[in-house]
Amino acid sequence: MEWFDKLKKGLSKTKDDISGKIEQVFTFNKEINDELFDELEEVMILSDIGAITTETIIDRLKEKIKAEKLTSSEEAKKALQDIIVEMMGKGTQNIKPEKLPAVYLVVGVNGVGKTTSIGKMAYYLKNNGYSVMLAAGDTFRAAAIDQLEVWGNRCHVDVVKHTEGSDPAAVIYDAIQSAKAKNIDVLICDTAGRLHNKKNLMEELKKINKVIEREYSDAYKQTLLVMDATTGQNALSQAKEFIEVSDVNGLILTKLDGTAKGGVVVAIANELNVPVKMIGIGEGIDDLQEFNPEAFVKAIIN
Repeated sequence: MEWFDKLKKGLSKTKDDISGKIEQVFTFNKEINDELFDELEEVMILSDIGAITTETIIDRLKEKIKAEKLTSSEEAKKALQDIIVEMMGKGTQNIKPEKLPAVYLVVGVNGVGKTTSIGKMAYYLKNNGYSVMLAAGDTFRAAAIDQLEVWGNRCHVDVVKHTEGSDPAAVIYDAIQSAKAKNIDVLICDTAGRLHNKKNLMEELKKINKVIEREYSDAYKQTLLVMDATTGQNALSQAKEFIEVSDVNGLILTKLDGTAKGGVVVAIANELNVPVKMIGIGEGIDDLQEFNPEAFVKAIIN
């Protein structure tokens, strides 16, 4: 299956929800008037684009219609697509490192698909010619350590682990030493998925970051936040909380194939000022895809 067809299939629930409703608005409102804007606003808010981002889009649409003297609803629909693409940025995003060696710290609450995403990230990077190692830094759940090992075996990459309850920073320390000894290109570190106690999480991340800065100062470092698209606007709220306690450089959005709430990607792009790097559009090992804003908008809005 071609890449774009796979993307469209993975985003079909979101497309059916957003595209169908937007199409109805422009079909039943042949003229550009307040009623069209009101209906469009309602559709976008209900599609998890959210009130803040929807207001921004509607304001820009009104400005564009006035500036370009658009008269038909068909012209307005094309203008809407252009505005959303512009808002989300251009060019394909991914997790290929800008320089080597690289260390990625992966954060996110339990249940968002963090450990699974790490496995798929490892597969993606290996397929692009990088050597990869995993560090089982989520030591508070034995299941997380075991799950990461399963992914390591599937991707044929080494996993550095300690026993359940060990100090996460000590795991990362050992992983760095091993990665350096084996000349590994990218070390991906799992972290504990806790947000209910921000102070503890912040201290833990600080400790891990100190180890990385001390032991791997020359490495290209990224903190990637994994989010579950099926939670819609809750994912956005969660992301804002994580960004408060850690220096997040990029977002991994999972489970887009299982939700009609993919409109939240537009809100994320507009409100967080952190790029979406990869999106999960299926359960397969190769279903974590590079994120292309233009292709995304094309896939969800006719």
